[in-house]
Amino acid sequence: MAEVKRMRALLGTFVEAAARGADPGAAVSAAFARIEQAQALWSFQDPASELSRLNRSPGQAVPVSPATARLLRAARALTRHSGGLFDCTVGGALVAAGALPDHGGPPCLARGGAADIALGPGSATLLRPVRLTLDGIAKGYAIDLALAAMRRAGAVAGWINAGGDVGVFGDLALPMQRREQDGSLRPLGLLRDGAMASSRTGPRDADFPAHIVGPGAAAPQAGIWTVVANSAWRADGLTKVAANAPAQQRVALVSRLGGTLIDPFYPVEEVT
Repeated sequence: MAEVKRMRALLGTFVEAAARGADPGAAVSAAFARIEQAQALWSFQDPASELSRLNRSPGQAVPVSPATARLLRAARALTRHSGGLFDCTVGGALVAAGALPDHGGPPCLARGGAADIALGPGSATLLRPVRLTLDGIAKGYAIDLALAAMRRAGAVAGWINAGGDVGVFGDLALPMQRREQDGSLRPLGLLRDGAMASSRTGPRDADFPAHIVGPGAAAPQAGIWTVVANSAWRADGLTKVAANAPAQQRVALVSRLGGTLIDPFYPVEEVT
């Protein structure tokens, strides 16, 4: 069966996409089109994105696309059910820290909560002047949308790797590995019909520029957090829960929220 694999620079990283089927090239092209759309809708860096327009307009109902509404609903739910360990309302704190750009608008709170996001038919409203950042979940959601686009285009199997966040479907078993803090690559087993995401916490540098905000005044525990889940958005978001959760609660909390925290020595194929 024909297979096509391509790579493009998107979502602030390099995205690889591969598909098998009668017309795998069309499936890969459809996947990249969805990822481009996701980048245009949810980029905090782009002042013209739907997210940026929402952040500049607290108290106003801002028209949003169905995909944005679904992502906001997922981000709000994960913020609420994790008790704020995943928090999509910390954009103000990240702007103040210089980690994200300021595109104007009224003065904002450093952070808020799930109750600050109201969703109506075709619109979203920020009830207080918070700034949402979807960086902790949007890459995974873009992968999910892209994989769905592959299926609609006739692919029988495919995978996407966006800077280490991976989703796969069909009769594929992807060998997974993780880059450790010392630069070494550690095997993590095989990934089948699911998703895996990793996030790093600790000192920021050129290789690891991400900035995860801890709950309250606490800082995330330093480490690399890898989660397997049935969808990439959930795996992506739950890596932030893992980073911020108390050590004695981390594994159980990630499990309760729909993921599996991966120990580097535990084969992925045994937990998917």
